[in-house]
Amino acid sequence: MKERDTKANVKAQFGKNASNYVTSKTHAKGNDLRKLVEVANVKGDEYVLDIATGGGHVANALAPLVRDVVALDLTTEILEAAKSFIESNGNSNVEFVQGDAEQLSFDDESFDIITCRIAAHHFPNISAFVREAFRVIKAEGTLLLIDNVAPERDDFDQFYNKIEKDRDHSHHRAWKKSEWYQKLEVTGFEIEESYRFQKHFQFNTWCQMMNLAEEKKTYLSNDMMQSTKEHQAKFRIQVRDGKVDSFMGEAILIKATKPSL
Repeated sequence: MKERDTKANVKAQFGKNASNYVTSKTHAKGNDLRKLVEVANVKGDEYVLDIATGGGHVANALAPLVRDVVALDLTTEILEAAKSFIESNGNSNVEFVQGDAEQLSFDDESFDIITCRIAAHHFPNISAFVREAFRVIKAEGTLLLIDNVAPERDDFDQFYNKIEKDRDHSHHRAWKKSEWYQKLEVTGFEIEESYRFQKHFQFNTWCQMMNLAEEKKTYLSNDMMQSTKEHQAKFRIQVRDGKVDSFMGEAILIKATKPSL
């Protein structure tokens, strides 16, 4: 699929489901968000860029702790929902910018911290995203990346990405941990810390995030139940009353820094 088609799908899916991302418990809470704030080690004077802000939960968590935050997203409806959420919490130091993660409209070495949480699997070109993040972050600045990841084994990788793509056409690819490490280090980042999080997906909630029709939910459930026993064990697929009830995925948090020259 061409990059412009992928981005059009992102705008369409997130535009019509914007409010779901503000209220989603997976996005609004979670150990990964708490850990991101902890390892950011902010002092209070940082200028932060939150790429693909979505419901605005990272920007909302960091805003009281830093000087200023730029919340960037490709989709205007998402930005409007995030703005309403963040400002309702009393945060007035957040600027909302419509923009592309792969073509950032900021000067070189502008930001002390860059964050991107549960979003990069929608990006058609993560190499461009990583290069742009490296360009606009200051020397000794920190990148905090969180995303869902695929297992290292190829058949598990293909299975996970297939079900995510079948649920959400704007899903491009959940990358393997090894692929993220390689992309970051080749670009010039140095990986300081990494954390793994299990993600427990309630099947109905996972489907409702995309407002899936019942026939689509049935298709997805049947597809998962027809997978091999090995796949069902790997992804902890639980069945109740003849339908998938829940399954397990994983996410990583990577803290990387840009070395000073």
